[in-house]
Amino acid sequence: MLVSGAGVAGPAVAWWLARHGAEVTVVETAPALRTSGFAVDFRGPTHLGVLAAMGVLDELRAVQTHAGAMSRVDEHGREIFRLPAEFAGGELEVLRRDLSRILYEHGADRVEYLFGDRITGLTETDHTVHVELARGGSRAVDLVVGADGLHSGVRRLVHGPETAYLTHLGYHLAGWDLPNDRGFDTVSRQYNVPGRMASVAADQRDPDRAGAFVVFAGAGLDHDRLDPDRQKSLIADAFAGLGWHVPHLLAGLHAAPELYFDAIGRVRVPRWHTGRTVLLGDAAWGVTLGGMGVGTGLVGAYVLAGELAVAGGNPRVALPAYERRMRGYASRWQRGANPGHFLAPASGWGLWLRDRLLSRRAVQTMLVRGTNSLATDAGLPDYAVRA
Repeated sequence: MLVSGAGVAGPAVAWWLARHGAEVTVVETAPALRTSGFAVDFRGPTHLGVLAAMGVLDELRAVQTHAGAMSRVDEHGREIFRLPAEFAGGELEVLRRDLSRILYEHGADRVEYLFGDRITGLTETDHTVHVELARGGSRAVDLVVGADGLHSGVRRLVHGPETAYLTHLGYHLAGWDLPNDRGFDTVSRQYNVPGRMASVAADQRDPDRAGAFVVFAGAGLDHDRLDPDRQKSLIADAFAGLGWHVPHLLAGLHAAPELYFDAIGRVRVPRWHTGRTVLLGDAAWGVTLGGMGVGTGLVGAYVLAGELAVAGGNPRVALPAYERRMRGYASRWQRGANPGHFLAPASGWGLWLRDRLLSRRAVQTMLVRGTNSLATDAGLPDYAVRA
């Protein structure tokens, strides 16, 4: 079996497939595991149960960030309201790079990884899928799993152009690291003007480093996702002239060796599987931010591999069963509000209303309980696993 994507869902499903007895290869466009990205969180018995079943929960707890609260401040740094740490960080928060590394190391002895390569063609027959790789020649496999994110290459090859499935939600986001030479603490302080939000907090494990995170409204941008210099210019233009710590963050941006930048978008694919190919995680149901995509992707990896094991590897039985079981769970987040509207309301009125609501303790409590409830799936099967 071949999995495209070595982020989070890809290594997770590869590990489960190998645990069920399959031979698995993961192909990843990047030359190595990615070290950029934001913190990700898990909450509720479903997320933590899958992590425990994989045997990685204790390792993740050893590297958790112990995330601080979120504080909304004005231009002078005066606090307007504060959200508790459990709202943003759930029950367990880790850096995406740590999660990716642990999942990779957990399965490296059972799974083949091909870095610096990508799938360029897929041709299906009755019993196999012939896969063309940019650098690795061709292979014949039983199944192809597209776990390659919002901009999935497998989805494009099988289902058609990205524009048919990925909807731009009118916002962009970016994150980068910089020296913590202003003594920021681990509370994420967020400064807003209509349509723009900038935030900064100290790295929870390295107080000499800080992380900047910005969100800004705008139509779809014509830019190369692999051109960081152009991306930095777009961010600088969007935040030019703002006060607070924004000029300092932009100065750090220009010197940052790595940058995460993307549009906020939502993926909707009417059918996740076709023959012997199937989509998993953000490639199938992703929301760029605030959609609990990492936790849902890990649950999906568990279910996909489990259904294949129950069906004896027959994709015609397993893939529809996987999709039936995961559709309702994943769609809970698909119905959610636009995270850009939450983080950077486009109007002064919207910003005032957001601040007024989130200042109320009852609303904060409701948000925490609601996200925990949405993350829980009481009917998750207990698939038998090989020793």
